[in-house]
Amino acid sequence: MTTVAIIGAHGKIGRRLVRLLAQRGDKAIGIVRRADQVDFIAELGGTGVLLDIESATVEELAEALTGADAVVFTAGAGAGSGPLRKRTVDYGGSVLAQAAAPPAGVRRFIQISGMGVDDPVAPDSGDWAAYPGAKSDADRRLRSSGLQWTILRPGTLTDAPSSGQISLAKSTGPGSVSRDDVAELIAACLDAPASAGNQWEVREGSAPVAQAVTEQSRTPGSAS
Repeated sequence: MTTVAIIGAHGKIGRRLVRLLAQRGDKAIGIVRRADQVDFIAELGGTGVLLDIESATVEELAEALTGADAVVFTAGAGAGSGPLRKRTVDYGGSVLAQAAAPPAGVRRFIQISGMGVDDPVAPDSGDWAAYPGAKSDADRRLRSSGLQWTILRPGTLTDAPSSGQISLAKSTGPGSVSRDDVAELIAACLDAPASAGNQWEVREGSAPVAQAVTEQSRTPGSAS
């Protein structure tokens, strides 16, 4: 049994991952920020832990992560949030988790980012401009953290049922991908130690998820 701590477990990808891990016999620790979400995580088969990453200390988060074999960071401030929360959640939450993992004895860290977050932002992007900046900066910090990291950058996320097939590469070109398939991809990366040290984009494709991870893990130049 693998124990996985999921930060952002109540989100659309997080809840799918909790359910998937529980179904295959792994233990999911869901870090959530509201008390009512703890019971929801239990209904999915995980163990909910109440902790707000916007106000928690490194020590508090490290305590919540202790006993985990890996951390998955899939938290986000959401589409309706302003620039400040995008910075405190998408960037600040990730940095906090990166700092808390080593004292908790956790080296494996998988982060959900976004396709194109390193690209220049149009001047008229408004509040949304804070999102790619926060994600790009969080990814940069993770790459230099010394952790066994994998960064996944999905295209446009959908609620379509899992196809079980994806395109996975350092650069895939634009496209969409279901949240179910992203959850399966996270699980496949957890199963593949060689996926550490890689940053990949993902969209719909024709390769079975586990096969795509295996092939890309041994592809020269796929690591960032």
